[in-house]
Amino acid sequence: MITLTTDFGLKGPYVGEMKVAMLRINPQAKLVDVTHAITRHSVVEGSFVMEQVVKYSPEGTVHVGVIDPGVGTGRRAVIIEGEQWLVVPDNGLATLPMKHIKPKKAWGIDLERIRRFTGWRVSSTFHGRDVFGPAGALIEKGVSPAEFAGEIPLESLVKLDLKPKREKGLWLLKVIYVDDFGNVILNLENYERPKAVELPDLGLRIPYLETYGQVKLGELLALPGSHGYLEIAVNRGSASERLNLKVGDEVRARLVQKS
Repeated sequence: MITLTTDFGLKGPYVGEMKVAMLRINPQAKLVDVTHAITRHSVVEGSFVMEQVVKYSPEGTVHVGVIDPGVGTGRRAVIIEGEQWLVVPDNGLATLPMKHIKPKKAWGIDLERIRRFTGWRVSSTFHGRDVFGPAGALIEKGVSPAEFAGEIPLESLVKLDLKPKREKGLWLLKVIYVDDFGNVILNLENYERPKAVELPDLGLRIPYLETYGQVKLGELLALPGSHGYLEIAVNRGSASERLNLKVGDEVRARLVQKS
């Protein structure tokens, strides 16, 4: 199985081109479209989405992610080998999914060597079709990365700074995803569940509950989102719009343990 996560959108031919290129190399591949609607160039958002799919994928799954604002520059195209595979630009996209695959090796894809497998030139602006897609198809087919890539140190991979920080009793958090319902997902997981969440910069104290319907329509709440991260939501409304928050924004929060 090969999963596909990109910011290509659905209007143009890009998704189709990439998938046809992959199937030309590996006609038996099972391609799973996770999404092609990642906000353009949002590496943080893409990393979050890829992480969620990796969590529930079986061993050996190949995950191709292409959110690549640096395409054609000196950024590396990489393969990360573990219990599952990640095929991504080396721009931090692998940061969150890599936590779940027990990585053991990393490889830098050689563009000339991958070209020999595809038979067509590598475009300077479409590595999804010409590099990442074909590399994923080759791996799923059983071709060793050593055939078209060179091993690189795992510690050399670019990582996003997505670790929550503490400062004077407050969590310093980042918005890592806003879903289609407007729910705001913050980069805090494995925390002690509080009674309420205070957002001092917004002058808000929000009840911490288990699900949306436990507050009245239009009311704010915090909850343990389905992905294990702290989530801010509005029952049948948009917390993103209400609080004017988007991916990458910083949020100061206090977890209140007493009512």
